[in-house]
Amino acid sequence: MSWQSEVDELERRKELARKMGGPEGIERQHKRGKLTVRERIDALVDPGSFREFGVLVGTAQYDSNNQLVDFTPKAAVEGTCQLNGRKVLLTGGDFTVRGGSAGAGGGLGSELASNRRALEWRIPYVRLLDAAGGSVRSFEAIGRTYLPDGNVWSSIDVQLLSKVPVVSAVMGSVAGLPAINACLSHFSIMVKDTGQLFPGGPPVVKASLGYDITKEELGGDHIHVKESGVIDNLAQNEEDAFRQIRQFLSYMPQNVWELPPRIESDDSPDRADEEMLSVIPRNRRQIFNAHKILESVLDRDSFFELSPLYGRARITGLGRANGYPVGVMINNPKYLGGSTDVAAGQKISRLLQLCDTFHLPIVSFADEPGFMVGLESEKQGIERAGARLVALICNSKMPWITIVIGRLYGVAGQCHHRPSGVFRRYVWPSASWGSMHISGGTAAAYRREIESAPDPEAKLVEIEARLQAIASPFRTAEATGQDIIDPRHTRRLLCDFVEEVQGVIKTQLGPTTAPYLP
Repeated sequence: MSWQSEVDELERRKELARKMGGPEGIERQHKRGKLTVRERIDALVDPGSFREFGVLVGTAQYDSNNQLVDFTPKAAVEGTCQLNGRKVLLTGGDFTVRGGSAGAGGGLGSELASNRRALEWRIPYVRLLDAAGGSVRSFEAIGRTYLPDGNVWSSIDVQLLSKVPVVSAVMGSVAGLPAINACLSHFSIMVKDTGQLFPGGPPVVKASLGYDITKEELGGDHIHVKESGVIDNLAQNEEDAFRQIRQFLSYMPQNVWELPPRIESDDSPDRADEEMLSVIPRNRRQIFNAHKILESVLDRDSFFELSPLYGRARITGLGRANGYPVGVMINNPKYLGGSTDVAAGQKISRLLQLCDTFHLPIVSFADEPGFMVGLESEKQGIERAGARLVALICNSKMPWITIVIGRLYGVAGQCHHRPSGVFRRYVWPSASWGSMHISGGTAAAYRREIESAPDPEAKLVEIEARLQAIASPFRTAEATGQDIIDPRHTRRLLCDFVEEVQGVIKTQLGPTTAPYLP
């Protein structure tokens, strides 16, 4: 006698689970311009690679003969898959079932299995978030309320940050604990128009604060991608979100015990773009194109920008040098003259943590006028942001190379340097530096001499010219041995550096001593 009847029952229950919240729930999802969770998985993963677990978890109803008559699956779909041929653990909220809310037998509680498996198996973890958080209806279903003790699950999510790459994608309205999980990640993304993020939605705002607001007004991309910086990148649609997820993970190792993956590159390390000789204008009032420098020095088409709409005075991202993944940052003179403000400082801090955790060399292109000054900057706490940046840099271990392409002033300029570990610095002939900018400090330092001169304005010009000569990079090179390079040779030197430090990176594999803080 075989077990065919039980196998048939297994397949029937799997089929019920695949129907998700039923035709009406699926139709509502599509009317909102969103794919269902299973459609999302099919669009994201390598074809045929998804292996689901926990498919039988849900709420079942039985008749008097103990026969199954109805089944509502849990509000999440979880399993392993391949992304670009690499194994990844994936969990996706199913908004067609109770709005993706946790409840008896489903939702957030079941994530304990998936995040723990990612931690134990040491593989990247991807969340497709489309969940309303806790559900009042779930209280009725279980017949009681409960003390908030979600850190039973969140402690694992926090541990993941120091062990494996974690990606969170905000695909719909995300509230409660899922909103926090959006930030418990190394890379987060929001889908334009359909993604929103908040601890409590419009009804909670109405009850607490007494005013009406829409989901988009409260937590749309204009808030979290541009203003708060809570979410890293914006996706134009779900397909774009899946493309960015795959691209981000392509730079990451499977875990902190493995080297970041190198790919074969047909872009010669000896490529020397003539444009680099004139990319920095002699007239310092003219603005250069920071992205053009990255395009010329990094492997072609390899730069993946992180948080491009937030903290825009600094461009940060991931790229490759002769096929090796690297973290990249460059001052952007188009915004605040490239000064490091609080938003840019937070963005830099996230990049440094990411690279230190996953052992990617940092490449810094410096044109640093200093920390942002002024009343608004003081209100935002620029000093604490600067102190955090200094601490992160001094504690970091990853190999670091800085190319000084322009200005390097003050403590913010100091943040392009590390006093220990593998660090190398080159400067372009266009560079200048000091504890403060000469033109900003001359009037104060030489006030009496200038005021007593027959022609104070001419005296100021004379002193500044004298000091500019002293600030020549060649004077520093004479005294310190600082390497000044032809800008066209930058790519060759960068590729050599990244190749040389691979042996050092091998000795640094494993978790860092400092915890990763989102």
